[in-house]
Amino acid sequence: MQYIQRTITGLDGSEAQFVGYVIDNSPEIDMQRTRPAVLILPGGGYEMTSDREAEPIALKMIGAGYQAFILRYSVWPSLYPTALVQAAKAMTIIRAHAEEWHVNPQAITVAGFSAGGQLAGNLATTAGDDDLRKHGYDPDEVRPNGLMLAYAVVDSGQFAHRGSFDHLLGDRKNDPAMLEELSIDRHVNDKTPPTFLWHTVTDDVVPVENALLMIAACRKAAVPVEAHIYPSGGHGVALGTVESIWRGEGCVDPCVQSWPKLFIDWVERTFAA
Repeated sequence: MQYIQRTITGLDGSEAQFVGYVIDNSPEIDMQRTRPAVLILPGGGYEMTSDREAEPIALKMIGAGYQAFILRYSVWPSLYPTALVQAAKAMTIIRAHAEEWHVNPQAITVAGFSAGGQLAGNLATTAGDDDLRKHGYDPDEVRPNGLMLAYAVVDSGQFAHRGSFDHLLGDRKNDPAMLEELSIDRHVNDKTPPTFLWHTVTDDVVPVENALLMIAACRKAAVPVEAHIYPSGGHGVALGTVESIWRGEGCVDPCVQSWPKLFIDWVERTFAA
């Protein structure tokens, strides 16, 4: 296995850390094998990027036979669109090294947790297209082939996690045009890739309505969507196991522990040869 490390400099000079866990091909098995890849964007309200939603998720993906990448994007005081452009750069890196890293370049899913879900959705829908073009990216070339949202920040209106948008936008946090641009469900269309999402009804930080709005938007745009709404589990539950537990307590919930298996099954169906 290869361990990849890159630094991605932001528009404001800040630095994002991009790491990859790349499974090598074996001459005993198949030297020509390519694998689906997952680019993981941890949450943290655009104040930090959570450890619990980074390596533990990557290890699950490796266990499924996928190449796994993590982007610890720039957060406050870095402002929009710094993280979006870094995510676009991360996609460019993965696709540019697809042959070397045994990645199927047409089977890359971006997986976002909480505020990382807002970033993932911004990249996967057309929400950030104009800003990507301004900074030299063709949105269609960096758009992922799949989107996974875990208790994601989707809505910038009634059901918004206001702290995420405050840290993302700074002085523009009350700008109606910016909030409209960054409300992911309002930019779902035929360019949006197949989507897998999950949320808990009892999430008291990012309301479950965020997921329901995204489901409705995907259905309206005829975007394939698989959704799992769990009856229990707090915000930031990650894997729901001790592998992603918060400081030794909490965030263990058997109810949500099925999502990695469901997601892996979805990847297999979505990118079946």
